[in-house]
Amino acid sequence: QVQLVESGGGLAQPGGSLTLSCAASGIIFTQWKMGWFRQPPGEQREPVASITSRGAIDLADSVKGRFVISKDNVTNTIYLRMNNLKPEDTAVYYCNAKFNTFVYWGQGTQVTVSA
Repeated sequence: QVQLVESGGGLAQPGGSLTLSCAASGIIFTQWKMGWFRQPPGEQREPVASITSRGAIDLADSVKGRFVISKDNVTNTIYLRMNNLKPEDTAVYYCNAKFNTFVYWGQGTQVTVSA
């Protein structure tokens, strides 16, 4: 059974930082492309960051220079370090695992950026 369990969401002030974690189980972690998506209120889900099995990273233009994605192949965990947060970063953040045609999602964690 595949499980992706996110943690680390919450409330942050503009300019602040948060780190999201996603612990994966039930997959051969090192073979999967892992990533983060987000869904702002009233909008569609959008990609934020991804990291391939070989460590290649892709970031959305809106978060380049502010967000960092990383992974730990020992603990089967990916992280999203979010710096210089802006109100427009407010969204539900979802962990994503992809291998060929197989895709799995976490349950989501709320990030709210507000003064």
